[in-house]
Formats: sequence, structure tokens, C-alpha cells
Amino acid sequence: MRIALWFLGLFGVAVALALFASGNQGSITVFWPPYRIDLSVNMVVVALTVFFVLVHLALKALSALLSMPGQARSWRIRHQERVMYSAFLDALSHLIAGRFIRAKKASELVLAREAAIARSGETWADAARMRVLSHLLAAQCAHSLQDRVGREAHFQKALSQATQFDVGGSRDGVLLRAVRWALHDRDSVAAQSWLDQLPSGVARRTVALRLRLKVARLAGKTESALDTVRLLAKHKAFSEVSSQGLVRALVLEYLHTAREPEQLQAIWDGLEQPERETPEVAIAAAGILVRLGGDVSVALDWLLPLWTRMVDSPEGLTAIQKVSLIRVIERGFSAAQDSIDTVWLTRIEQAQQAYPAEAGLQYLAGVACLHLKLWGKSQQLMKQALPRLQDPDLLANAWRVLAELAQRQGDDAQAAHAWRQASQNIRPLHS
Repeated sequence: MRIALWFLGLFGVAVALALFASGNQGSITVFWPPYRIDLSVNMVVVALTVFFVLVHLALKALSALLSMPGQARSWRIRHQERVMYSAFLDALSHLIAGRFIRAKKASELVLAREAAIARSGETWADAARMRVLSHLLAAQCAHSLQDRVGREAHFQKALSQATQFDVGGSRDGVLLRAVRWALHDRDSVAAQSWLDQLPSGVARRTVALRLRLKVARLAGKTESALDTVRLLAKHKAFSEVSSQGLVRALVLEYLHTAREPEQLQAIWDGLEQPERETPEVAIAAAGILVRLGGDVSVALDWLLPLWTRMVDSPEGLTAIQKVSLIRVIERGFSAAQDSIDTVWLTRIEQAQQAYPAEAGLQYLAGVACLHLKLWGKSQQLMKQALPRLQDPDLLANAWRVLAELAQRQGDDAQAAHAWRQASQNIRPLHS
């Protein structure tokens, strides 16, 4: 349709010119003393048209001739750029494929081509970024080849270029890469130094928090690692199960750093409520407090939510957690000696009556009665619990209690039998 319209327009112009030229009787007189020249208007129009066309073509030819050096220079630059981009892609491909020597050579070729372009006087917007990334690629290859000198040389050039030309985002990437290299070298001081140079906004990114967690673990800073894991959990950086497991492991590690009851109390106060309610955490904290000679009543208070959960729902704790809870409460009773809280004795008796099939509760009630010097009741409860106890340590302790009670009653034969049973149920150290 467009071609048809062009033809119609062309025919219209031709008809108009034909009508104008055929009926035009005008003339133009040129006086050039002593001459007089008469020219028709049609001829003048044609001559002027031809003249302007020739001038236009001559100017274009002259322009093309004068621009040939510039075009040749532009072609050379474009050729350098094509070679440079091709080498950069080769460097990335080789690095991904694990061919580090080839990747390093390709990165150095990129830098050589970029330097050639710069010497030619050509400037382009992404030159600084290309230099930074090429140096960073070469440094990564040197790191993979265990060439620390080469890595440091390329890294310093990349950092200098990124800082000098303020290349957006590149400096942050260079610093994060330096942290990874320091972690690989097991140098926590250097890794922390590079982390501290990150802007506050970058330091809150998930990738930076993950690196901060690794640095804190490497440096043995459990408190810092725990705070970082909490931030990562809020950012949904881990799955819920992984977050809980990692937080629990770090909290347990943090608790074991305490050397005094006051220090342990400070650590406990710094924990979040869900962390305190974790069975493994509460049991470990109470056990450490008892071992450090702290207040037994405080340790039992830490265990009270777990005790309530176990009593309210038999499935509230696993079998292993129940045994661990009973062991810690038993150690607390042993540490308290005669100052056992009667409130706890009441709780244990009520729980034992509510769940008479729970051998662990009967065992714990027997231990409490033993420390309260209720010998007969303690012996009765221990004998009832013995056939159903599954844990070797609890079973050995139960026989030991029966042996001590038999000695108090002067029954040497029964005491000897109980001691033999206790020794048979003692778990080997390597288990």
C-alpha cells in the first residue's frame, strides 16, 4: 500500500512538472556587457537543480574522504573491544569450568586490551568496572592456584580502582570476596577487618550476615555468632528447622563458655524466651548451674516450664529429653542435700500418681525421698521403677540406691546383689 501511494505521488509530481514546463513561456535575461543572454525559465531550473546535486555529491565525497582516518580508528577500537569482551567471557567460562590458569590468562588479556584502548585516548563509561572485574577474576584464579602473592597484587589493584572511580557496587563485591578469601585462609582477624569496612547497608545484607556468622564461629565469638543467626532467622535466610537447630547449637555452646554462676545467669538473661523454653537449652543451663555450684532453686526454676510441659502432656518431651531432665533434677537434689524444696517433692508425687506407668517419675520420686531420708518409701519406689527403667544410667543408679538402703538396714546379701547389678549396668566410658 505504501509503495502504491509513493507511485501515485511520483506520478502527480511528474504531471505537475510537465504541465508547468509545457506551458511556461517565461525567460530570464542575463546582461553581461556587452552581451545579453536570454534563457528560458525551464532551462535555468534544470541547471540549478543539476548544480546543487553536483555540489551535494562533492561535499559528501569530501566528507567521506576526511572521515576515513576516524573510521579506521573507530574500527580498531571496536575490534579491541570485541577481543576484550570475548576474553572476558572466556575468563568467566574457564573459571566456572575450573581451568584457573586459562581464566587468569584471559583476565590479563582483558586488562591488556583495555590498557591499549586507554592509550589510544578513547574513553568509555564501563572501563573502570571492566578493570575492577578483570582484576577480581585474576585474583580469584590466583587464590584457587594458591598464589597468594598474585592474588594480593590483583586484589589491591581491584580495590584501588573500585575506590578511586567509585564504581557502584564493585567495591562492596571486592570486600566481600576478600572476606571469603580470609575465611579460606582461616584468618579471622583479616576477615573481620574487611567486614568492618563494609557500609552499614551492605553489612545488613544476607550474604554479609552469612559471612559474619562464619567469621564469628572461626574467631570463637559465640555471642556474636548467636546474634547474627538471630538476624538471619528474621531475614528467612534459613528454613525454620535449620534456624532452630543452629540457634540451639549456638546457645548450648554459649552456655558452656560460662565459668561462674553469675556469668551463666547473665547469659541466661540474654536469651530470648523461645530459646529458654527449648528443652535442650534449659536442661543444659540447669545442669551447668548445678555443676558450677550455683543456686539449685534457680536451676529448678529454669526447668519448671519443661516439667509442666512433660506433666501436662506425656508427648511434650521425647524419651531422651525426659531422661536428661530427670538426671539434672537428681543432680540438683544431690547438690541441695537436705534443703530440698518440698514444693518440688509435691510436684513429683503428683506427677508420679498421675502417671503411675512412668518409671522415670517413680525413680525421681524415690531419689527425692532418699534425700529427705524417707528410706522405706524410697526403697519401695525404686523397686517399682526397676523393671520398667530403660536408661542404663538410671538403672545403675537405682540399683546403687537400693544397695545403700540395704546397707543401712544391715542386709549385706541384698546390698551385695544390688551392687553387682549396678556394676553390670554401668555404661562404658567410650559409649
